[in-house]
Amino acid sequence: MRIIVCIKQVPASSNVEIDPQSGTLKRAGAESKTNPYDLYAIEAALRLREKLGGTVTAITMGPAQAEEMMRDAYSMGVDHAVILSDKKFAGSDVLATSYTLSQGITALGDFDLIICGKQTTDGDTAQIGPALAEHLHLPHTAWVSEICEATDTFIRVRQNLTSYTQVSEMEYPCVITVDKDMVVPRLPSWKLQKATAERPVQYLSFEDLPDQDMSRYGLVGSPTTVERIFPPEKSAGQVYLEGSAEEKTEALYEILRKKKFVQAGGE
Repeated sequence: MRIIVCIKQVPASSNVEIDPQSGTLKRAGAESKTNPYDLYAIEAALRLREKLGGTVTAITMGPAQAEEMMRDAYSMGVDHAVILSDKKFAGSDVLATSYTLSQGITALGDFDLIICGKQTTDGDTAQIGPALAEHLHLPHTAWVSEICEATDTFIRVRQNLTSYTQVSEMEYPCVITVDKDMVVPRLPSWKLQKATAERPVQYLSFEDLPDQDMSRYGLVGSPTTVERIFPPEKSAGQVYLEGSAEEKTEALYEILRKKKFVQAGGE
């Protein structure tokens, strides 16, 4: 079983800087961590490898600082790590990012299963997995809450949808995105950290990808743009209301009205 897990490095806090020109996060030098949803994807992949044998390869798109995240993946039990890193990839939206990942995966060769986390905490689109499957022309199932059965030829999964659950069965190769709480991610192993300290991380650039059409990558290959992006306002101010219940209710209403959370007339 050859399993590929797509992971991403995300900001470790809400204290982030925004590039006013491109409207993108300034990731270089910022404190970061592995996207929490991707930890479930790694764990799901490792459990499948323990059952069926094979290898688990983690792949990401990002700057060289993503190697720290890959070291964490090694210490969880991942066999190989690949970083797609090139200035030509900068500013990618969902479409360009998923296409770049699809090209990186294609460059790696044959695989059976691709696992993605449900979404990322910095984008929350939950679209990378399905978009990746479309680029690779593969069947896919999103929002997987349980892997019911997996063999050498197929995988059967359960989805928890809004008002019902659905069980889907797919033959390999295919793509799934996993939801949180389907498994409990294991902690990094100090023993594995020591054992993999010298294990190399593979880097792929634009020149290593099969498709050399620059119009598919980065800002050029992104049909969507962010009109405005900004960090949340920080406010530690507190307002204490005094008086009777009616007086406090009226005072609260006036505060909300001035902040335009409610309209005049109570609407």
